[in-house]
Amino acid sequence: MTSTETSRFVRLRVELVVEIADADWLRRAAYERIDGDDSMAAEERGHARRMVESDEAEALAYLVEPFELVEEVPGVELAQASWSSEHVDYDPRSVEWSGAFADLDEDD
Repeated sequence: MTSTETSRFVRLRVELVVEIADADWLRRAAYERIDGDDSMAAEERGHARRMVESDEAEALAYLVEPFELVEEVPGVELAQASWSSEHVDYDPRSVEWSGAFADLDEDD
């Protein structure tokens, strides 16, 4: 690709830190999503429900759908998506977190 050509593909990086305010509500919503997924086999559904039961981060991962973030954006089609969730120790006042999101701008 020459310097005058640009790729039609764009990597959009998003990093979020969320607080689980109601773990039971989160789990119920994740169960509903899992139970309503007709493409998921029964064995896979059982595994997913066990994962959600044991970990709120897993419940969140079943509810966050990257396609839904861009489906209404005009002129954009999702080509690929991956995401994960994990528990983190978060203190918004700490030096570690105050500059954490500034690093995302380095590649711009």
